Amino acid sequence: MKIILVLFAFICFNFSPAQVTLSDDGLHFVVGAAISSGTYAYVYSKTKNKKKAFWYSFGLSSLAGFSKEFYDGNIISGKFDTSELVSTALGGLTASYTFNIFTGKRKKRKKKKEELLASFN
Repeated sequence: MKIILVLFAFICFNFSPAQVTLSDDGLHFVVGAAISSGTYAYVYSKTKNKKKAFWYSFGLSSLAGFSKEFYDGNIISGKFDTSELVSTALGGLTASYTFNIFTGKRKKRKKKKEELLASFN
């Protein structure tokens, strides 16, 4: 009975429309992540502010996705594709959040080491 249930589950999940992903959505995800990464690195290097860098990079990647879909929807094909907009924004969110987690850790460790060494001297 377990084998039948497992096979039934595999069949249901393999034919589910939620499992269908388009290669174009993957490209939108990568482009959103690339725009966000470059923006985060630039803004953080200029301001040293993680919050500004996060919101600017996420906002710019979302704006790029929206403007591309607006252009496609109103000028080229007449169809606004929400899934591509969401893919671009999620790519930007992923990159922004990842950079936000790992940015600034080195300075904190270095500062702790200096304080520890200063306390021994």
